[in-house]
Amino acid sequence: MTKVNLQSKLEKFNEYWTPKIVGELNNQFVKVAKFKGDFVMHKHDDEDELFYVIAGTLFIKLADKTLELNAGEFAIIPKGVLHQPFAPEEVHILLFEPASTLNTGNTVNNLTVSKLDKI
Repeated sequence: MTKVNLQSKLEKFNEYWTPKIVGELNNQFVKVAKFKGDFVMHKHDDEDELFYVIAGTLFIKLADKTLELNAGEFAIIPKGVLHQPFAPEEVHILLFEPASTLNTGNTVNNLTVSKLDKI
């Protein structure tokens, strides 16, 4: 058993929209990521997704509203729900989701990361 310092993990990379694995439990990954700009509208047919904001402000566009998440807040996006994260300024995120979750869900494009790095 070891502890994980999220800030030191976030200092190890600069890329946006490229989640990094920082922990695993019960077939779930704990990931950190940096977001800035717009992501793709997508959904996950079989997995729920948790977005926890460590620093900054994250927006998640849904069909009927846009969520605003600030540092210390999280939202769970249920499987099957179309969503589009975006961040006008850099935001640091903790993600908790099944190991099978593809970051772009049902959409495959240049933002898709199929092999995640562990840091």
